[in-house]
Amino acid sequence: MSGRCSTAVVMTVLVTAGCADVETAGPCDRTCLIDIADSYLGAIADHDLKEAPLSDEIVFVENVTATKPGEGLWASAAGQATGFRIYVPDPAEGTIGLITVIDRRTDDRVVPAQVAVRLKIENGRIIEAEHLIADVESEEARARLQAPRPQLTAVVPEGERAPRAEIAAISASYYDALDANDGTLAPFASDCERQENGMITAGPGLAPEPFASVDINGRSPPPVARDCVGQMSSRRFAYIDSIDNRRIFAVDPVQGLAMGLSHFRQSMVSGPHLLIAADGSRVLWEEKRDPYDLPAAHIFKITGGEIHQVEALGIFVPYDSSTGWE
Repeated sequence: MSGRCSTAVVMTVLVTAGCADVETAGPCDRTCLIDIADSYLGAIADHDLKEAPLSDEIVFVENVTATKPGEGLWASAAGQATGFRIYVPDPAEGTIGLITVIDRRTDDRVVPAQVAVRLKIENGRIIEAEHLIADVESEEARARLQAPRPQLTAVVPEGERAPRAEIAAISASYYDALDANDGTLAPFASDCERQENGMITAGPGLAPEPFASVDINGRSPPPVARDCVGQMSSRRFAYIDSIDNRRIFAVDPVQGLAMGLSHFRQSMVSGPHLLIAADGSRVLWEEKRDPYDLPAAHIFKITGGEIHQVEALGIFVPYDSSTGWE
């Protein structure tokens, strides 16, 4: 979209993609929202605020920090967003979420970064923008982030589409299952796979393995299950104190997608907790790690009443950080 303006009529909406002049004559539908998101990404790549339909009163938060348009990724972007783009447009709420990959300059070098974006649209203008940005360092993750998994972006046949409220409720249950260390609280499909920051962190057929951290005595943990249900039920994540600022903010029944943002808090002072190994054995476990927070974005693929795919990214920030929206 660099330097170009194109006009598209979408139902009763006139969208001028690639420039700031957006005239609306009705609600913004899926295509309209995606066009606005693309113009926003193009504006970031060109470092030109005028290319995006930004409200004069826009509120912008990046990596849980209140920021001004023109700063953050607007200043550090080193190219166009790649073909790795997963859109979750929600005309009912006037919002769109997406995850993409954009090169950015950091520490005198250019690295690919996975970027989660939330845009709130009102009268054709972006009134809220939110980014989470995680640099992609490993070659394995970079290779995996060349294109979205086809299962994620596949259109759901019209007769099989679930209502928005059902998709939102199932997505919210993911956080409940994680918070309670009980994978049965969310309807995970047998083929459920989670990719996080470009790495496969849960999925069918993955062999049980110990995780990287050690306990207070420097011991490695026993291997735990890695399917979506078993991993959560293993109490692998029992060190999480709370999952705050949970928001399922966009739902797209056309693709069976929902996108959520949240803020994990880990004081790492809760002491030993029960860990259930893949072989059923039970041990007391206490990880050795400094306190931290993990703001995260998740996109859920839900069909047939089950979670089949999860695309996630998280960033590390100091413990007890603000969410940026206080």
